[in-house]
Amino acid sequence: MNKLTKIGLSALAGSLVAVSAQAGSLSASGSASISFGNGDVDQNTVGGLGAEGNQWSMADSITMTGGGDMDNGMSVSVSFEIDNDEADAGEVLDSHSITLDTNGMGKITFAGHGGGGKIDAWDDKSPTAYEESWDGVTDADEETLVGGVTANNMFMYDSPDLGNGTTVTLSYIPSGDSANTPNESYMDFGIQSTGLMDGLTVGLAMGEGEQTVDTTIDYTVMFATYSVGGITVGASMNEKEGTAASNDVEFRSYGISYAVSDDFSISYNQSTSDNASEAEDQDASGISASWTSGGVSVGGMINTVDNASYAASQDTEGYEFNISFAF
Repeated sequence: MNKLTKIGLSALAGSLVAVSAQAGSLSASGSASISFGNGDVDQNTVGGLGAEGNQWSMADSITMTGGGDMDNGMSVSVSFEIDNDEADAGEVLDSHSITLDTNGMGKITFAGHGGGGKIDAWDDKSPTAYEESWDGVTDADEETLVGGVTANNMFMYDSPDLGNGTTVTLSYIPSGDSANTPNESYMDFGIQSTGLMDGLTVGLAMGEGEQTVDTTIDYTVMFATYSVGGITVGASMNEKEGTAASNDVEFRSYGISYAVSDDFSISYNQSTSDNASEAEDQDASGISASWTSGGVSVGGMINTVDNASYAASQDTEGYEFNISFAF
């Protein structure tokens, strides 16, 4: 081995030692909940008088988090969710990710599962005490929202506060060919500010994806919420436009919530979804309430949707009552 090679290897070894991680820690948190609900009150049978079946359900998960600091001031953390959900075909491992905190220049996250950008996170930013106006109603959220793309193996960057309460988020999914990734890459960015005026939060997100070749879809999301005292009002304007008319959706939502006390809140929400290829718009409205004390939360909602999934004959209601425990 020549001297230059030895010098190069020695320098590389030294740099790796310089950023070695110190001893980390591991912790666990969990939640469990019991729900009573029905997502298609008027659609079970003709006349809505058929047997409802068992309307009780349970959800539970445990999240393991760990991490450690490096000598250069940065830190690394990992998160694994254990959730034996029937929808995951019995798979125990659910959302999992690894995050590098650069200690001043933002955070970089790689989500092996459960990743999502701001288009997904901001599908409906109208303030609510429990759930959105369309949630919990059968077919009311399928193809009616502007929710971006979520997939495995997603990269995300969250900036620090850039001043005046402004932060930026970038998300990127490389191209792939499996069922849970787009065939072509997807990218979005979001910017949010809380410093323009006391109580006002505004956000803008834009993205572009190509779920299949030559079917590009553009996403745009804007929202604003304003809080004064215990009252919060807000609105979202979400749009997506694609090669096919069925991909063109305009979604609007509005809401008002009121914190009656530190523990109890109520809200009213409305939303409209307009698909360019459908004759009918989906209109939804609902009321929600929630109460929290320590690690116990109780919430519920009653939502009404006209033309669910743009079908003129599908006017239905949904309701849910939930009690959850965090530990």
